[in-house]
Amino acid sequence: MSDAISSFDAHQILAAILTDAPEDREALTALRPEVLAHTREAYDALYRSEQPLPASALHALAAVTADWQGSGPLAQWHRAQGADAQLTAADPVATDLRGPSGATLDAATLNALRDHVDLLSISPALTTRADQERLLDAGVSSPIAVLISQLVSFESYLQRLVAGLAALHGLEVPSADAPVRLARTHGRAAEHGGTTVTGRTRPSAFTREQLQWEPWVAVPAEDELTELQRDSFASKASTNSVYFRMLSQTPGITKARSALDNAIFLPRDGAPKAERELAAAVTSKVNDCIYCASVHARKSAGFSKRPEDVDALLAAALERDADWISAELAPLSAVQDERWSAVVTAAAELSRPRPLLTAEAIHALRRLELTEPQIADVLTAAAFFAWANRLMLSLGEPSLPDAEQAAA
Repeated sequence: MSDAISSFDAHQILAAILTDAPEDREALTALRPEVLAHTREAYDALYRSEQPLPASALHALAAVTADWQGSGPLAQWHRAQGADAQLTAADPVATDLRGPSGATLDAATLNALRDHVDLLSISPALTTRADQERLLDAGVSSPIAVLISQLVSFESYLQRLVAGLAALHGLEVPSADAPVRLARTHGRAAEHGGTTVTGRTRPSAFTREQLQWEPWVAVPAEDELTELQRDSFASKASTNSVYFRMLSQTPGITKARSALDNAIFLPRDGAPKAERELAAAVTSKVNDCIYCASVHARKSAGFSKRPEDVDALLAAALERDADWISAELAPLSAVQDERWSAVVTAAAELSRPRPLLTAEAIHALRRLELTEPQIADVLTAAAFFAWANRLMLSLGEPSLPDAEQAAA
């Protein structure tokens, strides 16, 4: 596939992903069929299945995410699906909405949800337990809190999937204007170090060591799970995983996400596993997710036998602005060899809050003789961690292992 401008555009790439438009299938040739199938399953589970919030509210909150992250195609798509105009407007929400069960969602609750979407869309690492308590005080239940995190996280993945495929075809993605309101990110800093609510030590730096994770929302006990909930993560973990039991409150989305995770990271063909895991670690550095970075840096080091290079990535310092965004990502690739530098750069640029994947980043991968499917593997791995990071960062926090576990 060349860099020549294609006969389709970014809007058609999105339509091909979500609707299987036959005339636009050429846009998806580099994508694994299983990745496409599970992406559609996740979209259908989120927007075409019954949820505790009305579809008009879900599409509106998705449009808000697209506005903050600069995706014209997604912003246009969700508004065309009937997004509630009050939720996407610049002014505070002025009307109530009625949910599928008939219950009314008042303006205060909707405002709290939109504020939370603003935060997760821009800098998910700034989310704290207090932000989840603010939702609870506004009448947002644990299942709805998880649903909102899933929505913003899925949309963040989907935008980067479109942006990555567009870059492979030499296409630009039309931009969306960010909302004019001041988001809850401004003037805050991520909480690293200190103690969690359970009294455990929160990690203060990136590491390859194994960490624990503690939820901020109510989680079903193992004996409370339905068969549908158990099935949602059967391919990923046993029922003693607090993280997957938490996500099982959105079972349809979680099942599709679990399958998508496996489809991206488990195949033996395509891009080397070490590089897919490297892309995941890079994204986690950009999003400031210490927990996810620890898992996937450890895997990348194990597959590649290059722990020093992985540790250099983890140690790279990123200066962050008043919204906790790093404008300069070059330190991530500074000491890597040519191939890893190209992989790191592409993953990092795709992971910005408003993705900025350049033609030169794609050229660099091609010059190193990565095939189109291999490049797509790297980009989908990075895109998926726009989803994974936002779940981890918005619904709980990492902690260092208990002394007994660390000694075992």
